[in-house]
Amino acid sequence: MRYIQDDLKDKTILITGGAGFIGSSLAFYFQENHPEAKVVVLDAFRSGEKLSNGNLKSFGHFKNLLGFSGEIISGDINDKDLLLDLEINYKFDYIFHEAAISDTTAQEQDLMIKTNVNAYKDLLDLAVAHGANMIYASSAATYGNAESPQKVGREAPQNVYGFSKLSMDHLSRQYMKKCDISIVGLRYFNVYGPREFFKNTTASMVLQFGHQILAGKNPRLFENSDKILRDFIYVEDIIQANIKAMRPKESGIYNVGTGKARSFQDIVDILQKELATELPCEYIPNPFVGSYQFHTEADIQTTKEALGYLPAYEMEDGIKAYVSEIKRVFKEEVK
Repeated sequence: MRYIQDDLKDKTILITGGAGFIGSSLAFYFQENHPEAKVVVLDAFRSGEKLSNGNLKSFGHFKNLLGFSGEIISGDINDKDLLLDLEINYKFDYIFHEAAISDTTAQEQDLMIKTNVNAYKDLLDLAVAHGANMIYASSAATYGNAESPQKVGREAPQNVYGFSKLSMDHLSRQYMKKCDISIVGLRYFNVYGPREFFKNTTASMVLQFGHQILAGKNPRLFENSDKILRDFIYVEDIIQANIKAMRPKESGIYNVGTGKARSFQDIVDILQKELATELPCEYIPNPFVGSYQFHTEADIQTTKEALGYLPAYEMEDGIKAYVSEIKRVFKEEVK
């Protein structure tokens, strides 16, 4: 679906983290809906390098870009020479900044701040130099255990990832005051959908439960999963918000969710219906009690007003749209 009617002919778009989940989805959105635009994807791509928790440092994967015909650059946003090259040899009209250390369990505070905050400042300077509108990924992790519904201005991050994203938001507000470009931060809630598989263990529970069921395993949930609620949002609505953020009524930080909290039990029940299975669930003790969000729900009123955003996918709709891809990935990548 095309979310803006603007002619993007002769416009150049940079997508950082463009081989990741949301970045690659944005790249294909432009290729399919605005083929007249020039799209440049920048991604560090994955290597064998891991964080201390055992997870990969970068989740970018070439398979997320199979079929993409735009320009691809392999590089790290921490590389100042690379950013200087981008400033000198390109002229961007829009920057979609999705690159980050996005693992909420990462312990490397130095790397998190360097990558998520310091490199973002360099990209803001690039945007100012080019007169490019900046749309960047913030996160619901900025709220920590804040009371639902979560509203901008009520942040209480519980990990360095959430802290880094909140720091990005503070930095953005400083630039909003002194710069003419549009700057929009989008606080994603629990995103699921195609192209997330290569996030490995950090992929959504929609995908993970789907693959458990397809493997014939009983879905394993924490006890009282019908009372553990999250604002789960299908990636197509994330793309909608990003595209509409190209033409905001005003710069700002906005929540991107559905505005409705759903349970992990709901996910399993909907998946079983779509996959025509009736596997019994197994309930296990929740080892994260005390450091676990039991309820997230985005307040999206200002998002609707500033961006014209309106979520189109209930969880039932999103999983129904996603299930064929869950099956394909299981057959080609898991079995």
